Amino acid sequence: MTLSALPTPALLIEQSRLQANLTAMQAQADANDVALRPHTKTHKSVALANEQRNRGAEGLTVATVKEAETFIDAGFDDVRVAYPVTGRNKHERLRALRADSKISFTVDTVAGADQASAVYAEADIPVDVLIEVDVGHGRCGVHWADDAAAVTLARRIASLSGLHLAGILTHAGQAYDGPSNGETEADALRRASRQERDRMLSVASALAEADGVNVTPDNFEISVGSTPSMAAFTNATRDGFRVTEIRPGNYVMHDAMQVALGAATLGDCALTVRTTVVSTQQKPDGTAHAFVDAGKKVFTTDTGYGTDGHGIALADAAQMRPHPNLHVDHLSEEHGWLTMTGDADLTVGDRLRIVPNHACVTVATQDTLHVVDGPSVVDRWSVDARGG
Repeated sequence: MTLSALPTPALLIEQSRLQANLTAMQAQADANDVALRPHTKTHKSVALANEQRNRGAEGLTVATVKEAETFIDAGFDDVRVAYPVTGRNKHERLRALRADSKISFTVDTVAGADQASAVYAEADIPVDVLIEVDVGHGRCGVHWADDAAAVTLARRIASLSGLHLAGILTHAGQAYDGPSNGETEADALRRASRQERDRMLSVASALAEADGVNVTPDNFEISVGSTPSMAAFTNATRDGFRVTEIRPGNYVMHDAMQVALGAATLGDCALTVRTTVVSTQQKPDGTAHAFVDAGKKVFTTDTGYGTDGHGIALADAAQMRPHPNLHVDHLSEEHGWLTMTGDADLTVGDRLRIVPNHACVTVATQDTLHVVDGPSVVDRWSVDARGG
């Protein structure tokens, strides 16, 4: 099929850019002697996960039990839920998967550890658990500077039947905040990456010094990862500990947020939305607008540091050249609202491609990823792991 025959709205993945992104992140992992355990919440696609595994990825990261079930059903045998799993039903679903895959997940509270133990206590082999650590994002996790809290939770996990303390895990979400105090974008990425690495090594060292935990560099995983912090990642050693794995997800596609942060260029963005102009209007205030058939249910209303509107409209998708006079101002459920200035002159039926602000959310709304090579659709990959 050619692009011209493809109904819209449609998600397109440029094959050459995808392959370059996959290769670059695997090389980053290899150069730093860490395992690459990619986060599949970005693409939710078995076909794309196979592409990652074929290049050397070691295991997968997921965010939900449904994602774990989907990828294990597809033959993946090492799946980590980077989320504080709670609730007996979810733990029982994960426990049922252990016959076919190695399963691990995070906890960040004593209550969460106790809930997990209640389900896995009778298991022949304890399940691997990682303590989630907050290294500055402020979301879930034991605070990186609270050694007492980390030791208390580690001791609790070590004492509970059915659980094995395998390591610590974090997400440096603060890498999405962008520069502060006169930093450049590159400075901010380096700062966030150093914080993520060094604060995790500090927690590992504190646990190693504690009685009743049995943490050593040989038996302890240190898992980090966000796409922007990986853009500046270099490994380091402290008291024998090193980061053992990275878990970026967005890197496979990149998006307008990554471009604004300096973690990628527009030319790195493999995902675009192909959409059709359904209406053009000249408003009483003199502004010209075009409305396309992709709104909130395709794009996301997410914005972040340095983004301008709700995506980047392209003048030339082959060269990834933005259109200087098209601005994605607003989204309603089924419509994208664009303002036209200067030489922008869209008419009903015109097609254009837009780089979304946040690729992960955009993919989660759709059923199919269309792999393209220039004007040709060369493959179709299903978005397999939607839902919870």
